[in-house]
Amino acid sequence: MRPFDAAAFRRVLGHYPTGVCVVTAMTDDGPTGMVVGSFTSASLEPPLVAFLPDRRSTTWSRIEGVGRFCVNILASEQHAVCDALAKRGGDKFRGISHRLSANGSPILDSVVAWIDCEVQAVHDAGDHLFVLGRVIDLEVEQPQSPLIFFQGGYGGFLGIVREATAPVR
Repeated sequence: MRPFDAAAFRRVLGHYPTGVCVVTAMTDDGPTGMVVGSFTSASLEPPLVAFLPDRRSTTWSRIEGVGRFCVNILASEQHAVCDALAKRGGDKFRGISHRLSANGSPILDSVVAWIDCEVQAVHDAGDHLFVLGRVIDLEVEQPQSPLIFFQGGYGGFLGIVREATAPVR
């Protein structure tokens, strides 16, 4: 077996597109958020979603301390929002329009959809954490193309080529 090559790992997995979301929470110091590309549905009963933050993330530690969060699915035109919230430190929310959910988490303006959650569980996942959130509320804001990360760049979904004949499981 050859030694593990992290660059090859990233290159190969970069050929699989991922949606771009912002996980937000309202802390005592104001709104905070982090960009994630590892968001997925996890369960219908009970309704659970999941994402994988880097275990070194100081933003995640603040969100975990609140115990609730909102997943904001970015629209394909929201590159600037992604860039602003992906940076480290400073006031990430300067110039980012949002409102609060009934659960108190920031919902970003002009997102495709949002999913408001409470932290259900956090599990070790190597250099990341596996976070399960119990869905409290959710809504489609603007049914449009989501922001997608693919091969090191951002883009949008061009449209459905063929309707799915069976749900993805």
